[in-house]
Amino acid sequence: MREHAPSSSLLPPEAPLAMPAQDFGRDFHDASAPATDAGEPGVAIWRILAFSPAMASTLALAWVMQGWFAADGTTVLEWVLLVLIAFNFFWITFTVSTVLLGLYSLARTRPLPQRGPRRAMRVALLVPVYNEVPWYVLGNARSMLEELRAIGGAHSYDMFILSDTRDAEIAAQEEQSIRALREELPEGITLYYRRREKNIARKVGNIHDWVTRWGGDYEAMLVLDADSLMTGRAIVRLTDALSRDPNAGLIQSFPQLIGAQSVFGRMQQFANGVYGLALAEGLARWTGHEGNYWGHNAIIRTRAFAACAGLPELPTLRGGTSIIMSHDFVEAGLLRRAGWRVRFLPRIRGSYEETPQTLIDHIQRDRRWCSGNLQHLRILSATGFHAMSRFHLAHGAIGYLMAPVWFALLVIWAIIGHDEGGSVLTYFSEANPLRPSWPDMSEPRHVAVIVLIYAMLLLPKVLSVAALPLTGRRIADYGGAGRFVLSMLTEILLAILFAPILMIQQMIAVFRTALGIQKGWAPQARAGGSYSLATLLKCHALETASGLALWVGIAAGLVSLWLAPIAFSLVLAVPLSALSSLRLPKSWMGTAEVLKEPQINQAARHYRSLLRQHLQGADTPVEAAE
Repeated sequence: MREHAPSSSLLPPEAPLAMPAQDFGRDFHDASAPATDAGEPGVAIWRILAFSPAMASTLALAWVMQGWFAADGTTVLEWVLLVLIAFNFFWITFTVSTVLLGLYSLARTRPLPQRGPRRAMRVALLVPVYNEVPWYVLGNARSMLEELRAIGGAHSYDMFILSDTRDAEIAAQEEQSIRALREELPEGITLYYRRREKNIARKVGNIHDWVTRWGGDYEAMLVLDADSLMTGRAIVRLTDALSRDPNAGLIQSFPQLIGAQSVFGRMQQFANGVYGLALAEGLARWTGHEGNYWGHNAIIRTRAFAACAGLPELPTLRGGTSIIMSHDFVEAGLLRRAGWRVRFLPRIRGSYEETPQTLIDHIQRDRRWCSGNLQHLRILSATGFHAMSRFHLAHGAIGYLMAPVWFALLVIWAIIGHDEGGSVLTYFSEANPLRPSWPDMSEPRHVAVIVLIYAMLLLPKVLSVAALPLTGRRIADYGGAGRFVLSMLTEILLAILFAPILMIQQMIAVFRTALGIQKGWAPQARAGGSYSLATLLKCHALETASGLALWVGIAAGLVSLWLAPIAFSLVLAVPLSALSSLRLPKSWMGTAEVLKEPQINQAARHYRSLLRQHLQGADTPVEAAE
């Protein structure tokens, strides 16, 4: 069947711009980039303050623990245990130091006035879509366009809906919705629609197609996701920042989560809206001009992107090639390599996105991200990358590799048991000289290490709450002190319950990627929903089995009782996953955006409803593909 192609009346004249693929084996500097960039003043101090405490505390813990083990001779298993604990502890304490920097920065610094002349820019708002619900995407699009028109100003904005939709029925509804919306939009608002016949290279290819066909007419492009929503003021502030900084190639905003109604979604949204602000501030301080890109809600200098960020395919172990899936980190690294600044401005408010509504939806998205982030390990040696760009690439991969490390710690602790006589492992003879002396993880000093790790995991949340008044937020914005404390305790409890399940699921994702099982890049099920018992059992079989095994070991006296909370979570993986989809009232884990809905979101909901009614009047609406 011949694929539907949109009419040329929905597109502007083409303005081609070359976008060559970069060579990771050769250094590259863009002739249009600034000749020199001394870097952000003071960023070296911020980096020392971020990394040094994490390194020092990790070395101190490792030294103390090695001293414990060395008393009776350090065994191979003890060395393994020591390395695994130290590896995890560094990343935990690094998060703490980043939040502390954010707290200090919020307390001691105020937003600096933007310097330099503001030059009018022509900006394209790009919305890549793939089998999304048309009325949902276009409701968001209309609300953003109308806010920009109401604000006015020197900059001009055009929006492109860049469709890679493969479902013919959804594609027909996309074009129908676009035509209906274009007729209703007032003068001064421009909306275009392009659908590719083949979605070559997925989102990377989608953006590449736009750059090489229309990029020459636009100084900047603001890349959005299908679920992105930005206030007109946030868009203008990003544009102003880019126009005033001729050295900037990309400026990333801090997207906050909105729209969550389920238990799991609201938990994620509360964590983002309460704990994320101080973390983002600290991150902005130590990244400086070597920031990162998260693939959406960021403004990019078009010609810089075209000249510096074209992505090649990577060779695979099987002799073929593969596209770079988590492309955003790599594109940020390429821009910085070529001499352009990559900045992160977390104080620009009004940048929003949505989050998966259920645990299974989150797991499905996480598997895609894992596959892409582990791919970054093959790019770490690319020539010319800044050290901080390499750190971003490594950090993204390590975030997933930590799951097998945590699982290995769990297994080691479980098989060690209480002492030599209570170990899960048994031997032919007590006199066997090859039998190791197991570390007794029930000793108070060893348990203290576990308590310390849990305390360090909790500390960023406490520090972030202390930083809230410095961000302009009040406890009253979250429903008052009593409701806020209840919401925070609920979020912490749920995070503890879901953490072991997510650990095992991320470990599964790592092995799926390593074995080449993870295929495809399916669209996100944004609305969420409930799943059948059979689906839940299939998804969480390993967690349930692991939990049962731990309980058997605990009951037999072979596994430490300190693992009971983890065993409790794992054995209840199926009911907890079912719980994740339940809807919550606004007052429970409600953020400021939930209790007082932003005007942009109210407008988006209104326009979604109008477009949905329009589609229902003509045909039955099509849900996004799974």
